[in-house]
Amino acid sequence: MLKPLHKNVILKKEEVEKKTASGIILTEPNKTQPSIATVVAVGPDSEADIKENDRVVYKEYSGTKVKVDEVEYIIIEDEDILAVMA
Repeated sequence: MLKPLHKNVILKKEEVEKKTASGIILTEPNKTQPSIATVVAVGPDSEADIKENDRVVYKEYSGTKVKVDEVEYIIIEDEDILAVMA
């Protein structure tokens, strides 16, 4: 498992639904995917008011993607997290 250092936060991006509400399967990837993820871990120096399992909105092109055990994570600075979803 990854353990973030400093003010970094590890996120797991949510999968985008590939089917509409009426059941139509989308074959073309959606170009406007939301930047919503679940917090996996928070670094010890983070001052952001977030914790594990929070759903957050983050800046679209920030962070570093890493793949561990076939799961893709994003390592991002806490200041690039824009909001916590209620």
